[in-house]
Amino acid sequence: MLLCDFHIHTDFSDGSLGMRETIDLFGQAGFDVIAITDHVVNGDNSIGKFARTFNLSVRGDNFDEYFATIKEESERALRKYGMLVIPGVEISKNYIARDRSAHLLLLDVKEFIPACLDYEEIFLEARRQQALTVACHPHHTPELMNKDTLFLWNNRDKYAKYIDAWEIANRDDVFNVISLKKYPYIANSDFHKPRHLYSWKTLLNCEKNAEAVKQCIKHNKGVAITLFRN
Repeated sequence: MLLCDFHIHTDFSDGSLGMRETIDLFGQAGFDVIAITDHVVNGDNSIGKFARTFNLSVRGDNFDEYFATIKEESERALRKYGMLVIPGVEISKNYIARDRSAHLLLLDVKEFIPACLDYEEIFLEARRQQALTVACHPHHTPELMNKDTLFLWNNRDKYAKYIDAWEIANRDDVFNVISLKKYPYIANSDFHKPRHLYSWKTLLNCEKNAEAVKQCIKHNKGVAITLFRN
């Protein structure tokens, strides 16, 4: 089984560590597959404008640098640790109202996708790029510092056909409603700082390459979750 984490932030958005430090941390911990998924924030309100102003979001004008850094570090990670690193982003539509907010992981993305597009446009562009779509922390979270992102869950009848998997666990939280609906699932850390390494993870029974990983998650066969501890 491959030990995996598909929801990881660096200082390209609001993570506390640089790309190399982050990859070394996961490589030294023995991970087989990770995805770097820095935020791409909508810029159509004050929340998004703040994030973009203070470099808490990947933008169209630095996406090429972001993508190139992941590519360079992924080659090093494979040589040094035998660890596969998949490029991704977290589309972050943030609003004051939690019922309007949604976060969506795009795994194995190749080109910049603005968060200000409507949902259908984002899903279709992700599909064109053959990226995997994952609804992250889709239900209520108990942490006071975290804002709920409920839009995709509340509108699942409309959007579930576009979503390849849902986070059944995020850091220390478990969303039982995902299993009740029998949606394809994964579990991730939502990594922002070193202590987040110790959290829920995904185990996959597949070959260690991006296409095999995406297909395993999408078809949800040979998928399990584990609580990773030191």
